[in-house]
Amino acid sequence: MGKTVNFKPLGNRVLAKPVSAEDKTTGGIIIPDTAKEKPQKAEVVAVGNGTEGHEMTVKPGDVIVYGKFAGTEIELNEEQYLILNEDDIYGIV
Repeated sequence: MGKTVNFKPLGNRVLAKPVSAEDKTTGGIIIPDTAKEKPQKAEVVAVGNGTEGHEMTVKPGDVIVYGKFAGTEIELNEEQYLILNEDDIYGIV
């Protein structure tokens, strides 16, 4: 991550930067923006402190896979981010 983001998630929330969707298929076909699927992988930027009885398992720098309709998109420093509950994260890649 190049820029520092001044945002601290609360509780069991995670701030993540979605990984860009692929521009080409493995066969070399270029995918137009209108046909690209929303990425379901992101890099964790910041994490909350957890809640009573629930310690956070992800940390900044982890690449995660999350549910297709999970999270809330926000813009910080002119870049797109996603705020997720840790429960919406399927795993670390």
